[in-house]
Amino acid sequence: MPTRSLDYGQPSEDAALTAARKGSELWCKHTDSLQNCLDSLEVSCDSKGINVCDHAFDHWKQMTVELREKGRIIYMVGNGASASMASHFSADLAKNAHVHTQVFTDLALLTAVANDLSYDQIFVEPLRRRLTPNDMLVAISSSGNSPNVVNACRFASEVGASVVTVTAMGAENQMRQIGDLNFWIPAETYGMAETGHACILHYWMDSVSI
Repeated sequence: MPTRSLDYGQPSEDAALTAARKGSELWCKHTDSLQNCLDSLEVSCDSKGINVCDHAFDHWKQMTVELREKGRIIYMVGNGASASMASHFSADLAKNAHVHTQVFTDLALLTAVANDLSYDQIFVEPLRRRLTPNDMLVAISSSGNSPNVVNACRFASEVGASVVTVTAMGAENQMRQIGDLNFWIPAETYGMAETGHACILHYWMDSVSI
């Protein structure tokens, strides 16, 4: 009696082709969503009346170059993935753009302020001792409503420093109402917001690199 060879582990050629096609469609859908999100970038700059993306990036570049020439400081803040992004671009700006940057990543300082005062003051307290009217605060937040980042923006604005916000999700988020220059994308998920914010920040950083 002839033996039958059964291979249950290998999908049929048609099944593999269908799976590959489905995977390609999902990827295209994802990248199309990202492209649409970036194409929908909105900017506002109350003092200059800027609402065109290219003009906004040019203005941000000019602000940064002037700050570098005068030896001023760019502070960067965010929570979670946005905190990692703040650290990432703080390092990139220092290395590639020769800008003096600072980011709050000292766990002892952050936990001391959170424990002894309040978590929503973890950026305000160190800024209170360092920030001057000649510096810049770049605040990154997917929701634009994180209390500790919102408070940092308000404090920096009160001091007279330049405030640049990078947000997503709700169009009426709090941070977008505070900054001198505000970048917002209509991302509905954290992944899309973070990917879009990385594009914005890289574009800025590349424009001022030496």
